[in-house]
Amino acid sequence: MKTVAANRRARFDYEILETIEAGIMLTGPEVKSVRGGHIDLRGAYVSFHGNVPTLKQTTIAPYRYAADLASYLPGRDRPLLLKKSEAAKLQEQAEQKGVTIVPLEVKAGKYIKIVLGIARGRKTIDKRSRIREREMSKKLRRGEEV
Repeated sequence: MKTVAANRRARFDYEILETIEAGIMLTGPEVKSVRGGHIDLRGAYVSFHGNVPTLKQTTIAPYRYAADLASYLPGRDRPLLLKKSEAAKLQEQAEQKGVTIVPLEVKAGKYIKIVLGIARGRKTIDKRSRIREREMSKKLRRGEEV
């Protein structure tokens, strides 16, 4: 499967504890748009309505050759397709304090799949130390003094 979109900011802002792959319910023109890479995962998250996991704040640009563009809502909530046991496990973990579910990437093959990360938020101090470590490793690879 080819990765069409990635939420790189999520890996920086959150500590990813576990990943799960899920299907996503889309309309025909949305599928075409996603395959073209016109999906934005920034600020997206998963919440539950009843026992149904729903992807929120994900923007899929309208497919330019679609017939009915006037009634299209690019930021609508989209249900995720998971087995009942997976959805229950995900809901149980999301109810823990400080844990959220964020989309990490969207893959397209025969089906459109979304990789979800069960994540815990990072503090600003953690982010700074991570940047410092990355800079140090870059300098070491280049052979510069540390």
